[in-house]
Amino acid sequence: MIHQLIRQQQIPTDMKAVWDFFATPRNLERMTPEGLGFEITHCTAEDMHVGQMIGYKIQLAPMVKVNWLTEITHVQDNSESQRFFVDEQRIGPYKIWHHIHRFESNEDGVLMTDEVTYVMPFGPIGAIAHALKVKQQLEDIFDQRAAFTKEFFS
Repeated sequence: MIHQLIRQQQIPTDMKAVWDFFATPRNLERMTPEGLGFEITHCTAEDMHVGQMIGYKIQLAPMVKVNWLTEITHVQDNSESQRFFVDEQRIGPYKIWHHIHRFESNEDGVLMTDEVTYVMPFGPIGAIAHALKVKQQLEDIFDQRAAFTKEFFS
């Protein structure tokens, strides 16, 4: 089964400030909830670019950490009104993970949209895990990122 999580957040600042923050891979550690035990293990460049591979470790359960490798597959950063980048999982906890990060300037600042399309592994077992934990965990992660973003840009 294909799942999708879409979140939007209005950020009351300019495109340059928003882009500079979100297009810096190391800032992902700052906005990820501590309970995930998130740690960047591989990041050779500080700027976002196509082909960039970023490695992490995340904690799925107490004392269970997994490696996660994503590739930046698309970047549009040459517009003042609309920018985006896409990260796709190459190794990790999902069968498929495709995350589009969109940023659109408007009269109130920047509208940020996260669109995550993902598929759980392990067939029926993955479906049960999604229903019991994963869906809520992802929603909580994006809720906490939204709270961080609101505070950071206020």
